[in-house]
Amino acid sequence: MAIPLPHPLPKDDDLFSYLCLTRSENVGPVTFHKLLERYGTADKALKALPELASQGGLKRSLHIASQANIEKELESIASFGGHFIPYHSPLYPRLLRHIDSAPPLLTVKGKLELLQEPIFSIVGARNASALGKKMAQSLAEKLGREGWVISSGLARGIDAAAHRGSLSKGTIAVLAGGIDQIYPPENEELYLQIAEEGLLLAESPFGTQPHATLFPRRNRIISGLSRALLIVEAALKSGSLITARNAAEQGREVFAIPGHPLDPRARGCNRLIKNGAILVEEIEDILNEIHPSQPLEFKEERPQLINAVSPKDLTHARVLVNENLSVVPISIDELIRECQLSTSEIWVVLLEMEIAGRIERFPGGKVALKEEWKSL
Repeated sequence: MAIPLPHPLPKDDDLFSYLCLTRSENVGPVTFHKLLERYGTADKALKALPELASQGGLKRSLHIASQANIEKELESIASFGGHFIPYHSPLYPRLLRHIDSAPPLLTVKGKLELLQEPIFSIVGARNASALGKKMAQSLAEKLGREGWVISSGLARGIDAAAHRGSLSKGTIAVLAGGIDQIYPPENEELYLQIAEEGLLLAESPFGTQPHATLFPRRNRIISGLSRALLIVEAALKSGSLITARNAAEQGREVFAIPGHPLDPRARGCNRLIKNGAILVEEIEDILNEIHPSQPLEFKEERPQLINAVSPKDLTHARVLVNENLSVVPISIDELIRECQLSTSEIWVVLLEMEIAGRIERFPGGKVALKEEWKSL
């Protein structure tokens, strides 16, 4: 079946303005979606950014992505043989659309149709044991035969084994850097195979080098794409457990393979099983719980639109929000209760503060002041 190239955007928008808003300073995924809800189009949101930043306390000019840089990225993706998939495109992965911080824009290369298939994620330790890698590759191959597309993060160890096991049936590599960045370099051959036989997917701009802060962001996409997640070997403090936590928060099934208590690579999986993850020793342990024909259903909810707020009300709201925020994360619902303000008032002030770079967001819909702003 022919898959159309990604194209639909909100009415009166185009890819250029959408990409420009996404790449502008301090516009994270949550803020991006709130800006579109408030202003209707990316073009109108772009025009509002300088005033929002000023009201939020930024004393310098906000960096808005330049026309030259956006044109360069558009040309780079086209030359690379990739495509952009905006959030509003019918090709955007259905399950990913429902996570709190859904990427506004994905870059992809390969078989786009894989995004419309049931997806199962497998991740685990980079310094994996030979048995762990063998198990991951075998399970990925068997899940592929059952109708699952396998997603993972192209890391060495378990991730690479899962990709190799699922190449023939369908695999998706979610990259931390730009879609053109091969990391780790030792997986170059696998990366090239996936570009031809599977799908490469990235949120970061073309050319972005992978760095530490990008991997947790990548992990939320791995779990968000998927109906379920399997962990094969993971230390107690590892990216794999971050992915498992994301999966649980996103309403996905979490599976884990147990291991010897004295092996540090087993302690994360054993902890997950203690906390309710489904123990896996063989493929039947997964097949007895979940099948690709069983969709994950979501209640379709209309977004909470940001209504017009008077300047006088906003002046009062800014004072209350600043008083109640600290460097300790607080949920937005709790902030609304503490301030006794409307949802629209809170969201407008938070938009201003985030565009100004004064707050950061945390999992579970929480926000906090950045350390450097705590004394203001």
